[in-house]
Amino acid sequence: MSSHVLVLNAGSSSLKYSLVDAETGRAPATGSVERIGEARGLLRHSTGDRRHTSEGAFPTIEEALAAALDAFATYGPSLPDSNVVAVGHRVVHGGSRFADPALVDDALIEEVRKLVPLAPLHNAANLEGLRVARRLFPDVPQAAVFDTAFHQTMPPVAYTYAVPQAWREEHRIRRYGFHGTSYAFVSREAARLLGRPVDETNLIVLHLGNGASAAAIRGGQSVDTSMGFTPLEGLVMGTRSGDLDPAIHAHLCRELGWSVDAVDNALNRDSGLKGLTGHTDIREVLALRAQGDEAAGLAFEVYAYRIRKYVGAYLAVLGSVDAVVFTAGVGQHTPELRASSLAGLERFGIEIDQARNTEPLHGPRAISTGVSPVQVLVVPTNEEWEIARQALAVVRGRP
Repeated sequence: MSSHVLVLNAGSSSLKYSLVDAETGRAPATGSVERIGEARGLLRHSTGDRRHTSEGAFPTIEEALAAALDAFATYGPSLPDSNVVAVGHRVVHGGSRFADPALVDDALIEEVRKLVPLAPLHNAANLEGLRVARRLFPDVPQAAVFDTAFHQTMPPVAYTYAVPQAWREEHRIRRYGFHGTSYAFVSREAARLLGRPVDETNLIVLHLGNGASAAAIRGGQSVDTSMGFTPLEGLVMGTRSGDLDPAIHAHLCRELGWSVDAVDNALNRDSGLKGLTGHTDIREVLALRAQGDEAAGLAFEVYAYRIRKYVGAYLAVLGSVDAVVFTAGVGQHTPELRASSLAGLERFGIEIDQARNTEPLHGPRAISTGVSPVQVLVVPTNEEWEIARQALAVVRGRP
């Protein structure tokens, strides 16, 4: 019998859910409840090739999850008949407290509450999801899987910022990193594609989506990553600036009279590709670039240049690299960006085969030349499956 895990990702205005077979990765149903708290919310529920949508008011996460359970009852598959052995929760920030997934109990909920200041929007919503799910599934064991956990193997030299001791100790200012479930999944899949044990591989993984980050992974463990105290640091993203001089905050506050919150909002929501072009989707940027739009052309080059800088930095960090791996929506589906991001790195042993790179394939594959010492791979991520696997391991008492 299949071991299904109900995977929940509670956000500030949406709830995403998947029913996942933790052993095979098959997902009999996926869905989302969007615009929570607004007058007209939207529920989407998919079972195989069948898509179901309905509108309604979902004032809170509790109503949203109740609507999702109604969708399972109406459209299938039946949860009581699906052998749901666990509920797995995505929790964004585990601070330095959580290096592994953990069973959800009163003590864990209190720890997650204490971490809300590190990720106010995300962890507050995740916390509500934990509380609601425990009420609605009192007899099903539940596990929290943390985005930051994978990066807890970083050494102090990588996660320490050169700031006053009080900031580091009292306010927990340090690099944490995110996209951890994706990195855990992709690093194992990349090692499998290379035909080597994961603990014998050195990888540079580029998780490129609307949010984007890079990680240096030695032997299956993170040794550095581009996102820092928050997801703002690092690569250029859809709406986030990535790396910039921190004095810009003070300059805007002094010169324009902006509040700290206004600057923070602008850097997180109105910067990145959006700030450079007015568009957040790389496909729109590419279309404008093809038409000769100068702003789109510059945005593409800035985006690729920042990736190339991090690849170079992580080559130095790791010393030797077995593969550079592209994953997530942009990384998996944008051959122009992959080629541009690694252009000029041939003498470092990184060489893309242009024919392989542009083939319209969707599965894990190599896109490097046959003589490239460093493989270049495209590996689709599956964060829901990774959460399901980790949740099942926790509830069964496995490491």
